[in-house]
Amino acid sequence: MSEINKNMLRNIAEKLTPIDDEKWQMVNEDYRSLVEEYISVQEHSPKTKEQYKSGLRQFGYYVFKNMNNKPFHKISKRDFLRYISFLRETRKMSSSGINLKKACVSSLCNYIENVVADDDDNYKTFRNFTRGLPAVTKNHVFHKVKISKDDYDLIMKTLIDDENYLGAAWVAFAFNVGARRAEIPQFKAEIAKYPIPEGSNYVMSHIIRLKGRGEDGKQEPYMINEEALKYINLWFEKRGYEHDYIFTVKYGGQISPISESWTNDFCKETLSNILNRRINPHLFKASCVTYLLEVKKIPIELVSKFVAHHENIATTIAHYDLRDFAEEKNKIFG
Repeated sequence: MSEINKNMLRNIAEKLTPIDDEKWQMVNEDYRSLVEEYISVQEHSPKTKEQYKSGLRQFGYYVFKNMNNKPFHKISKRDFLRYISFLRETRKMSSSGINLKKACVSSLCNYIENVVADDDDNYKTFRNFTRGLPAVTKNHVFHKVKISKDDYDLIMKTLIDDENYLGAAWVAFAFNVGARRAEIPQFKAEIAKYPIPEGSNYVMSHIIRLKGRGEDGKQEPYMINEEALKYINLWFEKRGYEHDYIFTVKYGGQISPISESWTNDFCKETLSNILNRRINPHLFKASCVTYLLEVKKIPIELVSKFVAHHENIATTIAHYDLRDFAEEKNKIFG
């Protein structure tokens, strides 16, 4: 195995153990009340709300265990740097993970400073203790290497040989449609019955909730091409039951849409072993975009708007265009 592939397969930090209700009750009441009030009034998406709730519980439990459960208004910048050090040095968390945890606490601090301080004497002079701290040093725990068309073909052949028809349908959908991990479980089985318009090679899906603030978020349909439809129909032929949604699993007689943990495990344990490098769900959207730009030569404006569903092509360029431009680079000094 090459050194690059070894690096791609190196261990990543385990997620922090969720703070259940029993542990949460150990955290001082003032902090718990502040967190619950803050979470209830924010216009975050349901997923973001869960992330912030988890992150704030993690910090509260750290304060309970390591800072003698001190009140929130007594926490200093130095205290918070201890927490950052714990995440970085003890938990070996990535910079993006640390920044998310930091953002959760910072957002709570802003809420206290702007709202709570007017009504609570303990917070009259409170200031956001995360403000002005050194930036978290960025690290790269996952080097993005596109899933090429050859990689895709190998994955699909392997999954079909394994008779893993759900996995094949998921990969075909993720690679060709470009939907995100949290969006794919939303697609309904009715899509397979949509007629392909004459002269076209795709159907438009029903409305899907994309990323965005609030309960509704951004809502748009996706383009579903014939390749994705082919493997959806194969999955329907093999799964042996009817269900409203395409991507479902059956456990203990109960059928439900796939979860994020199913997707994560599938990529980590199945797809990574097929390609002999680390694969995560987020890589598929970038690979879909890159394939359309690099091989199909579709203008980036169209890919950004109709496939990536970005408001601005700058987002597509910065995070989803994985072309190496080798041929173009060779011409620079030519």
